[in-house]
Amino acid sequence: MLMRSLELLAPAKNLECGIAAIDHGADAVYIGAEHFGARQAAGNSVDDIAQLCSYAHQFGAKIYVTVNTIIYEQELNDTQRLIDQLAQIHVDGILIQDMGLIDICNRAGVEIHASTQCDTRTAEKVNWLYSLGFKRVVLARELSAEEINKIHKNNPDVELEVFFMELCV
Repeated sequence: MLMRSLELLAPAKNLECGIAAIDHGADAVYIGAEHFGARQAAGNSVDDIAQLCSYAHQFGAKIYVTVNTIIYEQELNDTQRLIDQLAQIHVDGILIQDMGLIDICNRAGVEIHASTQCDTRTAEKVNWLYSLGFKRVVLARELSAEEINKIHKNNPDVELEVFFMELCV
């Protein structure tokens, strides 16, 4: 039986939070850039993300960036420029929702993860996303442990990311 390791992945609203997450044991951090992400309100510059990558990589931690909004045609050149910049600073992956970004990310040589905005709830959708080149799929937040297990059993080679919700009893 193939054993998989778990990755403790923390959100970071900015450079300081990302560094703190790594200092406190996170294996990886996801962060939003200035544009084109559901986390863009944080407004992190590429320079800040580069600093976070440099810091994280010293400790073997990974940095993933959200570029997970739907991209309009007039935004395509700016999005491509952002993805190219993220590739140059060696982010470990980009979370996307818009399937039009797959080729752009592939050309830039950046690993792609299917964002939770893809609303992935079935094993069939995970398989389809994997067939498109997604290395990891972030499942819908509302799935039960039983549903997640079923998806995993049907797609054992796909990295799945799930949100842990603390249960109050």
